[in-house]
Amino acid sequence: MALVAFDFDGTLSDSEMMVLLGEQYGVADEIEDITTRAMRGELSYAESLYERAKLLEGLPEPEAQAAYEQVYLRPGAADLVERLNEAGHTTAILTGGFTPGVEAALARENVAVDTIVANELPVADGHLTGDADGPLIEGTKDEALEALCVEKNVDLTETVAVGDGANDLPMLKVAGQSIGFLPKPAVRPHCDVVVATMDRLARVFEEDGLLDAER
Repeated sequence: MALVAFDFDGTLSDSEMMVLLGEQYGVADEIEDITTRAMRGELSYAESLYERAKLLEGLPEPEAQAAYEQVYLRPGAADLVERLNEAGHTTAILTGGFTPGVEAALARENVAVDTIVANELPVADGHLTGDADGPLIEGTKDEALEALCVEKNVDLTETVAVGDGANDLPMLKVAGQSIGFLPKPAVRPHCDVVVATMDRLARVFEEDGLLDAER
């Protein structure tokens, strides 16, 4: 059985959590600009996340939760994850995004993954502090993937990584198979396969023998 690791924002979801949070506070344009620069590899993910989190300092927690509730999975994503689960594969989400948004999107579709590795925006006195915390700020997705392989007793060659942005490159480079989902130009050359829809991704998994073809 394989371990299939998905990025979230831009991959399993077409939502951008930071932008949704920024819309609640009137700083969406500034956040989107920083996000775009990070995805192009113009600044480190850690730098970009701390800059964006600072813009959200003081956002009331209920407004943050309202933003998380606007996070949705792409069409077909829930069905694909469920098929992988039923086939006995280990599914994981490795994201620089935030746990509440991931959990809200999964719960809405009544689907689950085995592991979520995500970051947090700390809250104090009912407001975002402007800080950020989590394993995928300074840590990288290759380290997270390798740790999961040890935990789940899966060889790294039996992993599949699916992502789109510069911060996905570490896991795409070490995974047994790397799949770009509408990847950014700097990411595309490092992908074994490139797809643009969940249906096409499912067909790739069928062609590789991870899933039985649907009749």
